Amino acid sequence: MSQKEIAVVSGASSGIGAATARLLAKNGYHVIAAARRVDRLKALAGEDSNIEIFELDVTNQGQVDSLAAHLKGKPVSILINNAGGAFDSAEIMNSEPDLWRKTYEVNVIGTVRMVKAITPIMQAFGRGHIVVMSSTAAHRTYETGGNYVAAKQAERTIAETLRLELNGQEIRITEIAPGMVKTDEFAKVRFGGDLEKAAKVYEGVAKPLTDADIAETIRWSVMLPHHINIDSMIIRPVAQAANHKVHRVKP
Repeated sequence: MSQKEIAVVSGASSGIGAATARLLAKNGYHVIAAARRVDRLKALAGEDSNIEIFELDVTNQGQVDSLAAHLKGKPVSILINNAGGAFDSAEIMNSEPDLWRKTYEVNVIGTVRMVKAITPIMQAFGRGHIVVMSSTAAHRTYETGGNYVAAKQAERTIAETLRLELNGQEIRITEIAPGMVKTDEFAKVRFGGDLEKAAKVYEGVAKPLTDADIAETIRWSVMLPHHINIDSMIIRPVAQAANHKVHRVKP
């Protein structure tokens, strides 16, 4: 990089977002680590002078606009749309419509807000790379995953549509679709803080993926020569052959 380019990472206060911010900073990017939990962002920024924090809720248009205003005219070349999550594990007939709305607002509309705000800044810079964090849920439906699957399939559609609509511009579009990743919060949030249920997700799996593993796939994708676009990458641990088929070692 001839100059220190800027990478924006949403949902950067923990998990894959934090790991990605760390790795891109170590590789010479000036990283805007954006998330709601400023205390965690401050701890992250303390690890590397290349990390700058920004308080951001992707469901708040005013905060998204403030971020865009802060970045206007700067060499922004990467947007990692990582903010999102799953908020239940209910069958559709037992699900709460308000949680469907929340899941869609955070994962899907949040990505749309960020893309609309940051893409013009990348266009002014001359090139850019938009990364959409989906999931293997974006590629295969499963029981009790209704609203999360719907949201992640919508995010996959955003990536595919952007690739068509921005064709001819120097803007790359990559969908990253992780399978089983063991992080501190994802399963815990999904099961409403029930640590026992969260632990069962990974029970017997010797080596689930880590947030650092996914960060490395993102780093590789965005640091390839600019004429190369990784359209979509599905990443699973060896133990997970499909969403429904996971090898578990009995205790």
